[in-house]
Amino acid sequence: MTAGLLIVLAIVLILPFSLKIVEQNLEVFLFIMGISAVIISGTFSSKLFEEILQNRFLYFITIAVFVSSILFRLLKNVIRSFINKILVLMPLKIFVMLLIIVLGLASSVITAIIAALILVEIINLLPVNRGERIHIDIIACFAIGLGAVLTPVGEPLSTVVVTKMNTDFMYLIREVGIYIIPGIIILGLVGFFYIRNGSINTDLPDEIEEEETYKDSFIRTGKIFLFVLALELLGTGFKPLVDMYVIQLKSWLLYWINMISAILDNATLTAAEVSNKMSSLQIQAVLMGLLVSGGMLIPGNIPNIISAGKLRIKSKEWARLGVPLGLGIMSVYFGIIFLI
Repeated sequence: MTAGLLIVLAIVLILPFSLKIVEQNLEVFLFIMGISAVIISGTFSSKLFEEILQNRFLYFITIAVFVSSILFRLLKNVIRSFINKILVLMPLKIFVMLLIIVLGLASSVITAIIAALILVEIINLLPVNRGERIHIDIIACFAIGLGAVLTPVGEPLSTVVVTKMNTDFMYLIREVGIYIIPGIIILGLVGFFYIRNGSINTDLPDEIEEEETYKDSFIRTGKIFLFVLALELLGTGFKPLVDMYVIQLKSWLLYWINMISAILDNATLTAAEVSNKMSSLQIQAVLMGLLVSGGMLIPGNIPNIISAGKLRIKSKEWARLGVPLGLGIMSVYFGIIFLI
């Protein structure tokens, strides 16, 4: 079983970056890998699919993506006019910085999904080229992924932690807020420096954006549904491996091992790893490792999945910034949590 799951893990990590057909059909590929993982681990059953399909979060994501897509399409001109008025009064660099910080902090209240949907629609209307759009989006998704954990309503991971620890609404702010909030502000500053000009970029875009049709909205929504379903299957398939080897590790090693969150559902990993018998340091190590690494690759977080689909960001394009940025952030947090 272990060898088989490690092979699946290697395939998931390598093929999206090496085969174009896999990258273009990432949702189907991950679904197949998810099926493979649950078969190899012996967790494949009709009951498993019933449980996954009864998960309201799966439908909430799907409906939210579709409704927001239609809503923003109808209000596109109004939103564009509003943004243009703001950019007359405010340098683009400042706007991007505030966008990252505000959505990062607000995601704990409006949920990571809604924050990601707002993000991609605003980015699509910004007067920047494709490369800058990708950079802004990836940095903002790191911020949203971090910020959403501050309350139990932000994302499933935070709900799992509060439930398993049997604690109060403010628990996560007390535990990791001291790391998360400054981190979001710093990410805003990173976004500030990734914009080349202090004012509106008048360069021609790298490519002409096609107007999205209602058919495109349906297709993209279906892909999101399949993507989340695939992540559920992968998380379940790898759970025996996590239970057998990962949760026994020391806190500092667990922190780095949790980089597997870049391709697996972090809520599933949290459910497997977090216990009310853990110390505060262990909880911080688990959470910060999962949260930061979740921004490194597209499958690592729901905001990544939503925005990559909408902005048509490829796996290699995401990894080019996501991996070094994620490793840098993890190194800084490691020093703060374990060495200071």
